[in-house]
Amino acid sequence: MDMRADLLIVGAGMVGSALALALQDSGLEVLLLDGSPLSVKPFDGQAPFEPRVSALSAASQRILKRLGVWDGIAKRRSSPYTDMHVWDGSGTGQIHFSAASVHADVLGHIVENRVVQDALLDRLHDCDLGMLANARLEQMRRSGDDWLLTLADGRTLRAPLVIAADGANSAVRRLTGMATREWDYMHHAIVTSVRSSNVHQMTAWQRFTDNGPLAFLPLERDGQQDWCSIVWSTTPSEAERLMALNDDGFCRELERAFEGRLGTVLSADPRLCVPLRQRHAKRYVAEGLALIGDAAHTIHPLAGQGVNLGFLDAAVLAEVLLQAFERGERLADVKVLSRYERRRMPHNLALMAAMEGFERLFQADPLPVRWLRNAGLKMVEQMPEAKALFVREALGLTGDLPALAKA
Repeated sequence: MDMRADLLIVGAGMVGSALALALQDSGLEVLLLDGSPLSVKPFDGQAPFEPRVSALSAASQRILKRLGVWDGIAKRRSSPYTDMHVWDGSGTGQIHFSAASVHADVLGHIVENRVVQDALLDRLHDCDLGMLANARLEQMRRSGDDWLLTLADGRTLRAPLVIAADGANSAVRRLTGMATREWDYMHHAIVTSVRSSNVHQMTAWQRFTDNGPLAFLPLERDGQQDWCSIVWSTTPSEAERLMALNDDGFCRELERAFEGRLGTVLSADPRLCVPLRQRHAKRYVAEGLALIGDAAHTIHPLAGQGVNLGFLDAAVLAEVLLQAFERGERLADVKVLSRYERRRMPHNLALMAAMEGFERLFQADPLPVRWLRNAGLKMVEQMPEAKALFVREALGLTGDLPALAKA
């Protein structure tokens, strides 16, 4: 027999799990499925940092607090940062942003993705939400007014509404033929954690090199502030060369590329190399179907905004569905789901366009362009109002916010 639910969420990553929690106690029968075991490992505060981290904004923090997740993150480990320092390695332009400029305590928190995920799973296991582990989607088709999903082990699931939260290579998006616009950045990102001789000062540091941006994101363990997560975006050939170096050779190259801003790079954890590709779905919704998070859009890691956009997607979609449910509307109706798309697509596209323009500007070689961007950085550095606007955007507290993200 088919397993049936009012709503299926495919993908129990950070964004899919947040959506499930936002719909708890709604009266809807929600089933969350994922190909993983959905188990939580005991947290070891002395364990090495996970290489993949997120820069969680104030809006994301509010969402996670209201979902009862933030305490689980805080008791594991998170690293607040109060300042951001950006400079052009090909010139003298630089800019400094501070939380104090908008009377905020912090700009955000750098948190390992695994920490966020485990805190979400802890809450899910405490809730009365349907969860299906080790459930890998193989087929998906329309069956009357429902979607019929077939799993790799032969089990079948049926629901009028399916939410794709299954990441950048979404099986739901592929199986349902949802079209995307996408292009290769022709860059790879090297990610790892490094220890330096100088403390990071609760500051996110970013230098634009000739080959791409290099970010040092502050990490904290047992009160020690000499660790950073790095995201080094560079050409595929340069990434291959850097990945082939031994640890000492890599640390020396990293220290040189970062102009020694945090002193000597003392050590580096194992490195990951990730090809960078931008992707955006032409539509976020169809009849009985909605895409959220990376299934709908992937963005350059330049500003660390990817998961923040995803959490806002989840919060807005939950708000739209709950309001429609209270009014007795059919949740699978594309007219209902389009309310989510209208609220989120313009914001996501605007940020993606801004990041794309920013990345291209700093990759430009012509001397006049280099002069203009350096002059621009210097000019903005002298404009407190413009800097404060940027800080508020980074906090995620502007625009059409869902109730979960409001003060």
